[in-house]
Amino acid sequence: MDCGKPDSRDAGLTWMDCSLLLGSKSPRRRELIARLGLPCRTVEIDVEETLTHTMAASEVAESLARKKCEAFSGRMEDNEVLVTADTVVVHGGTVMGKPHSRQEAVEMLRLLSGSVHQVYTGVALRGKGFSFSFSEKTDVLFSRLSDVEIDYYVDVYRPFDKAGAYGIQEWIGMIGIERIEGCYYNVMGLPVARLYKELKRLVNGDGSVVDQRP
Repeated sequence: MDCGKPDSRDAGLTWMDCSLLLGSKSPRRRELIARLGLPCRTVEIDVEETLTHTMAASEVAESLARKKCEAFSGRMEDNEVLVTADTVVVHGGTVMGKPHSRQEAVEMLRLLSGSVHQVYTGVALRGKGFSFSFSEKTDVLFSRLSDVEIDYYVDVYRPFDKAGAYGIQEWIGMIGIERIEGCYYNVMGLPVARLYKELKRLVNGDGSVVDQRP
């Protein structure tokens, strides 16, 4: 699937000559990369998302992103860069995954209501001659949500594919989030500013995956 084409104005930027393989089923990540103007196609990577109990909550997302990146066995061209990512919500030191039921989604939102939590997105990059991963954190403060508001959001938006049972870009983000500290797009599932920075560094720096042009 083609999820973005570079603007012709950027044709002279050598880092844009690489081709991205986005190993994610998330429509939000595809949308964010497309809005950056990066040339990209998606690939499916299925891994079992199991982790050791001794791992710190802040390390989970990056570890899962690396696991997905390492699991990809498809053929890659010399100018291709694989991008994998994972996002987790952490409340009180406990990782909150995706809800498996309506009741679990409601319980997650009741827990997040009126408190601060952290969103971590881990990203792994792999290309010819390099592999690299990083993690970004955003602090999110929810206002106090009523049961009516929580029920409405869960029943209308059905956030069962979202860590922590919510999407910041949806209704509940507009009415319920009082403040964030960090990257907004990180909460959506991809810290695009950091990704942009690291791609430029990896592609245009030492061990470049594309030819340098004046």
